[in-house]
Amino acid sequence: MKFEAIRYIERKTGEYKIEKVPGESFLKFLYYNPFGKLALEALVKRKFLSVWYGKKMDTPESKKKILPFVKALEIPMEEAEKSWEDFTSFNDFFYRKLKKGARTWDMREEVLVSPADGKILAYENIDSFSSFLVKGQEFSLEELFASKEMAEKYAGGSFVIVRLAPVDYHRFHFPIDAWVGTSHKIDGYYYSVSTHAIRRNIRIFLENQREYTILESKLFGDIAYFEVGATMVGGIHQTYLENTMINKGEEKGYFDFGGSTCLLLFEKGKVQLDEDLLENTKKGLETKVYVGEKIGYAKKDGVL
Repeated sequence: MKFEAIRYIERKTGEYKIEKVPGESFLKFLYYNPFGKLALEALVKRKFLSVWYGKKMDTPESKKKILPFVKALEIPMEEAEKSWEDFTSFNDFFYRKLKKGARTWDMREEVLVSPADGKILAYENIDSFSSFLVKGQEFSLEELFASKEMAEKYAGGSFVIVRLAPVDYHRFHFPIDAWVGTSHKIDGYYYSVSTHAIRRNIRIFLENQREYTILESKLFGDIAYFEVGATMVGGIHQTYLENTMINKGEEKGYFDFGGSTCLLLFEKGKVQLDEDLLENTKKGLETKVYVGEKIGYAKKDGVL
């Protein structure tokens, strides 16, 4: 497979853009070079490397990386609660909070919103996800959940992938009002979740460290909400209170340094995803969305 730039659609303007990817040449080496793949399997995907680097990004010395990172990726720091000089480490900056009002939330009860800033792929039926797969690879719900029972529950349902690039705001939130249970942790590797890596190995979602929580609601049924770790992500941190009612927009948690992914799985017939997201996905294009932005709405009794 040929190495290609990551093209996406900026939803607000309809423009086609090319993503700026930190370390893109290194990703090309790891996933598109046979010698790089040896390094990937022997070292890069291992937990100790990501944990080590995550801890390094917690040190005061890591502050010197902030300003070059902000300038290179043109991060809008006017949205953040703190100025870049006020962060205590690179990780403190990376999982920065936003100022109140920096994002607009669609609070209508029947509306599903994006749980995070990122680039989205949306599938009306998870079975159609196979069209995105590399030939010869298989996406298995049973492997994703590490549970046959859960796989059967979400068979034929809708599927949303929100990929957070390093440039993005890295806190994730609740997309609806719901009763929320405990977070289920599934151990795994630490492959990159960049589109460059996913194009080569869709099974990354099944093999990486991940956690999922079930959101129980009247309008949307039971939503399975996953966070997937990635290379150099030192941790997935849950900040919500388990086994309680939560409101749309409340913070669920945050990722340490690195690109990461949120997945939403819906029971069959419970949600209608927005048409532009579905169409862009069919074209093989991600769509840039922001936390709180409408991405779908609830179906009533299986009909719109």
